[in-house]
This record gives sequence, structure tokens and C-alpha cells, in this order.
Amino acid sequence: MSIAETGEFGLIARIVARLGSGPASLLGPGDDAAVVAAPDKRIVASTDVLVEGRHFRRDWSSAGDVGRRAAAANLADIAAMGATPTALLVALCVPSDLDVTWAEELAEGLSEEAARTGATVVGGDMSSSPTLTIAVTALGDLGGRAPVVRSGAQPGDVVALAGRTGFAAAGYTVLSRGFRTPKVLVEAYRKPAVPYAEGPAAAAAGATSMIDVSDGLLQDLGHVAAASVVGIDIRRDAFEVPAQMRDAASALGVDPYVWLLAGGDDHALAATFPSAASLPPAWRVIGSVHEGTGVTVDRKPWQGGTGWDHFR
Repeated sequence: MSIAETGEFGLIARIVARLGSGPASLLGPGDDAAVVAAPDKRIVASTDVLVEGRHFRRDWSSAGDVGRRAAAANLADIAAMGATPTALLVALCVPSDLDVTWAEELAEGLSEEAARTGATVVGGDMSSSPTLTIAVTALGDLGGRAPVVRSGAQPGDVVALAGRTGFAAAGYTVLSRGFRTPKVLVEAYRKPAVPYAEGPAAAAAGATSMIDVSDGLLQDLGHVAAASVVGIDIRRDAFEVPAQMRDAASALGVDPYVWLLAGGDDHALAATFPSAASLPPAWRVIGSVHEGTGVTVDRKPWQGGTGWDHFR
């Protein structure tokens, strides 16, 4: 059955039936607006959009995977502020001939990823469009803490990472070359494993700055360096190349460090801390902050791309 046959309100009913509820959702879908609890009296908000052919392909990913990726891109931004996600709002623009089961599975993926953080989908909107587009807005709660911003890094801080980099970029390259293995890389592209809890943990541990690594580690740390008016140096030896990534890189003729240092979509969290002693257990040191500008690797300019740019 197509969405045109189901109709707008029939589709809404099918999607709402697949959404859970959470403690922050005081009033979910069904009214003109949702009501979300804000115990901190401040709301952290972020929005992102996924466009078919630009951010995902239906022949590469299931609808559930696309839903998880759409949710993760926004939930990771909330975590990077040191906050806990509470709710998602989703705007869905779809071709009228799209199979309704695809939209239902998309909703399930969105709901499942949100549930990993304790958040829920509380509302949204939909429209007919020739291009399948998913726009998500995430809300979060700081729990009484100050937000961790990009502009707080200081010379002498250590740079640390929670989560992994390079896996999703490697998976994207594998898929773009027409392959479907190694599975660990392809699945990393389809379903990012985001360390959501490490955002609030870093904030509690005194992180001076933090960012979600969505476009590439070097590029995103460049935003921190620019906002903090400092230089950042990353140690190449802080990154071990996993065997399956090394084998895929060799087969495809790619330097694996391009994936590790400039690949996006894993949504790891990068942060600066006053010292290595203050790091939570899941974080590892990958570099340092110094007086200066820009981002270097082993104190040398990085030769090659630094990350994703939508208009490059």
C-alpha cells in the first residue's frame, strides 16, 4: 500500500502507533503541540536534516537504519553539550508512491534510537515531496550543569575521544565501491554506535569544551580550535587501525587514517579536559591543546581532506 492510498492521517496513525513514551513526554502526538518536561528550566535544542541521495540511499540502508541515523545525528548533538536527550520532533517529506511500510519502519528506527537515551518522539509534521527528506529536532536537559561549549578549550588541556571514528566512513567507501562487506564497517555506516552517556559524564568530569564528531575529527576539532582561539594537535599513534579496516583499506587503495581522522557519521564525542587524570573511564587521550591556531597531526599540517562539507 502506498502513502497516497493510506492518506496523511492514516499514515500519522500508523506512525504514532509505533512511538513509545518517556518520562519527559507530558503530552505526545495528537494535539497542536507536544508538552515536554524541562526540570532544568533550560532546554538544549538541535536540528538536522537527511535528504535521500545526499545523506542516505534506500538500496544501502533499511528504513529502520535510516531512522536510527536520523535520530542519532541529533541526539549526539545534545550529548555533546553535556545534556541528556528528552524528545524528538520529526518532519517527514515523502513521495506519495512510497510504500507505507517503509515509513512505518522509519518511525520504528527513530523510536528505537531515541529509546537508547531515554528520549521519545513527541510530534512532528509531514508533507508530500518528490525528494524523501527527514528533518529532526532534538531537545535535551542539562540536569543543572552548565552547557559544555566549543569555546572553552585552554592551552595545556588534553584532547580526548569517546567512541570510535573511521568505521562509518570506511563502510560508506565499501558501499560506494559496490561491496557489502566487511559487515562491521557497513553496519557502522548504517547504524552508528553513539556514546550518548559520555556527554553528561564528560560535563560532570569538568570538560572544558566538547563536540560531536559528525563531519570528521580534524574538521570538527577545527571548530573547537577556532571558537577557543587555540591550536590543537592530534597524535596519529593514538589511533589503532582495526584489522578489518586495514584489510579493506588495502583492498580499496585508501589510507585508513583518512577514515579515522577525516571520516564522519560515527558520532563519537571529542572533548578537552584540564588533565588526563580527570577523564571518565570511557575516554582516551588523543592529543593536546596549545597556544596557536588550527589543527595539526603530530605537529604537522594534515595533508588531505579534513572532513565533510555539504557544498564542497
